[in-house]
Amino acid sequence: MYRLLIVEDDRSIAEAVREQAEMWEMDVRIAEDFRNVLAEYTAYQPHIVLLDIGLPFFNGYHWCGEIRKISKAPIIFISSASDNMNIVMAMNMGADDFIAKPFDGNVLIAKIQALLRRAYDFSADVPILEHRGAFLNTGDDTLIYEGQSVSLSKNEYRILLCLMENKGRIVSREKLMERLWKTQQFVDENTLTVNINRLRKKLDAAGLKDFIATKVGVGYLIE
Repeated sequence: MYRLLIVEDDRSIAEAVREQAEMWEMDVRIAEDFRNVLAEYTAYQPHIVLLDIGLPFFNGYHWCGEIRKISKAPIIFISSASDNMNIVMAMNMGADDFIAKPFDGNVLIAKIQALLRRAYDFSADVPILEHRGAFLNTGDDTLIYEGQSVSLSKNEYRILLCLMENKGRIVSREKLMERLWKTQQFVDENTLTVNINRLRKKLDAAGLKDFIATKVGVGYLIE
């Protein structure tokens, strides 16, 4: 079932779109926190987004840009501000389509379905893990923080992925070593320590101080 996130402050429009999309067996969520749409996006992991331009606090262009930093999910702008300048700006920000209000619900659903087919018929749903504003994209193994990409080695990525998958829980050194090397052969524990330290230095340099906590004698933790 495809997930649709509607970022629209006119509740009547949002509910009407939700009702029609659910008739086509889509899972739908309407954004509630217009101060932090990106957090709602990350928590819901939608396959497609409907985004208005005129929103409280930050406009749709802002949120389109923020989503594009971490995801390639299709974005359709729905707005009454349908002059050429707004349409061009929306496309330049990374939108996939623009529909002017008032719109025909059947046309909107047709456009949504077309974009979903194009985006997902031949690709897997790729989760994004988030903590403290850092986004780990498991599709291309990249870490994004404040719009900047943090370069990770293969082992550093695997360590961070394991810790973020277990956020709030201590991960033992043994589990990390098994995840990294998947071998019955002996691996010097100091090799793990070296990889952890290198990862921490990169996170610190990016502004993510104390991102990974050490539980002495037990393992490591992201909390």
